[in-house]
Amino acid sequence: MLESVTPMLSFLGIGAQKAGTTWLYSQLRQHPQLAFPLTKEAHFWNRPHDAVGIQSYLEQFAAVPISGEITPAYAILPIEIIREIYACNPRLRLIYLIRNPIERAWSSALMALQRAEMTIDEASDAWFSDHFHSTGSVKRGDYQSCLQNWRTVFPDEQLLVLRFEQIVNEPETLLNRCFQHLGVSLYDSELLQRQGCRERVFAGLGHPLRLSLKPVLQAIYHERIDDLARYLTMDLDSWKIF
Repeated sequence: MLESVTPMLSFLGIGAQKAGTTWLYSQLRQHPQLAFPLTKEAHFWNRPHDAVGIQSYLEQFAAVPISGEITPAYAILPIEIIREIYACNPRLRLIYLIRNPIERAWSSALMALQRAEMTIDEASDAWFSDHFHSTGSVKRGDYQSCLQNWRTVFPDEQLLVLRFEQIVNEPETLLNRCFQHLGVSLYDSELLQRQGCRERVFAGLGHPLRLSLKPVLQAIYHERIDDLARYLTMDLDSWKIF
């Protein structure tokens, strides 16, 4: 049993990886009613932990009424861990950014390339294909399964799903949707722009997708995109022509 601490973890950003979570963190942390005691990507829930560790983790959020953290790896947590999170705060607010999974997979592969200290010319099509088909990459791009796991435990209205395209095209609207979801004051567009909402954060390498790799990603994700569109009642056809 957890004792002697009132859970004050108010919200989690759960992903997706390479879908704008660093930008979201940089914007939300500027709101005076929100706090991020652990900075970005605490990776607490996706690593081994026990009751003592959970209590210590929750204590980090106890000083501020509306505080949380953003860790993209949480999107693919198993249901049993999501239930642990629910036990800490059944009213927890969740934010999930989704991005064209073909584009996301390419961006993720480029990040892996950089971490491997390789240039793009050193990476063969087979290297990229292996990365695209890896369990981690496919799970991170399977937004429907992620959402179904979280919605099995948390009520739908506590999970806000936002599209990466809104960061590019209408970041002010996206941020105010987040503020409303979290129960804090809304900001006018001019203030958000002064705070850099239209500036890129942690941009990737920017290499265009190789034409030879496009069919590989289409084979992995086209059916998943169609399924997600039906699940969310959302038009996602533009994702299939990336």
